[in-house]
Amino acid sequence: MPTINASDFKKGVKVIVEGDPYEMLECNFVKPGKGQALYKTKLRNLLKGTLLDRTFKSGEQLEEADIRRSRGSYSYRDGTSYYFLDSDTFEQYALPAETIDNYMRFLLEGSEVDLLFWNDQLITMNPPQHVVLEVTYTEPAARGNTATNVTKGATVETGVDVQVPAFIEQGNRIKIDVESGSYIERVNI
Repeated sequence: MPTINASDFKKGVKVIVEGDPYEMLECNFVKPGKGQALYKTKLRNLLKGTLLDRTFKSGEQLEEADIRRSRGSYSYRDGTSYYFLDSDTFEQYALPAETIDNYMRFLLEGSEVDLLFWNDQLITMNPPQHVVLEVTYTEPAARGNTATNVTKGATVETGVDVQVPAFIEQGNRIKIDVESGSYIERVNI
């Protein structure tokens, strides 16, 4: 496997640490008054999602992770797993529900996703940054209540409740940020 020198560390690099694949989220170069230069990094485990702070000395090397990205789509869910179709190979892969449930709140069947493979095994998926969903239920706005940022609860077609501005009505389509679950804008189609 190819290796990466500490001097080549940067955000987004994928490496193997203690047998697991990690993505580098931060890398800061530190040159103390005496001794070797240091690289302080923050790494995210691609299998477990945990964070790791690690400092490397100048000249150290890490093994590069064999990570492959592919476009895919969400197919369906059975009791314990979500299933995805790889758009390149047309193969179907499963991910355990407990590891990606938070991302799946706003995805409908057929939604496009990015699939992440390590050693040809699906390890995670990245949902789109924003989705457009229809509001299936919301209370009518109170008359005259349009002064400031007044919000109300609304249920979207995936069954998730989000806070929306008072002018949103049942049947409107809205854009939602998948990571935060927050309303962005009303979409006219």
